[in-house]
Amino acid sequence: MCGSNIYLIVALQKDACIKIYKPNAQVMYTFEERFEILKNLRVVDMVVPYEKADDVIGKIDFDIWAKGIEQGGTQHEPFNNLTSFCQQTGKKIIILPRTPNISSTYYKRIIEQKYSK
Repeated sequence: MCGSNIYLIVALQKDACIKIYKPNAQVMYTFEERFEILKNLRVVDMVVPYEKADDVIGKIDFDIWAKGIEQGGTQHEPFNNLTSFCQQTGKKIIILPRTPNISSTYYKRIIEQKYSK
């Protein structure tokens, strides 16, 4: 979907906030490292740090919100608020499916096994 007429803003959640919703998560890269990776991708025009999804409501102008399929439900109330905001303001929501046969948990386990020996 990215092209010359698209301005892509990536909202990047801060490390401490990830632990609130996923206390057992093992974040492989620091916020700073993830920020550097994203800002250096050709298709990314801007990276915006945030703590909760509510932080972007009314602060970032956008037409389309692309979110992962797991962003919602009772454990992700701020994403539900952002969904409501999009519906009320006529912003399009695209739900991105999981990539088949790709699991970050799987790769983290492989790395952990390799380096724990």
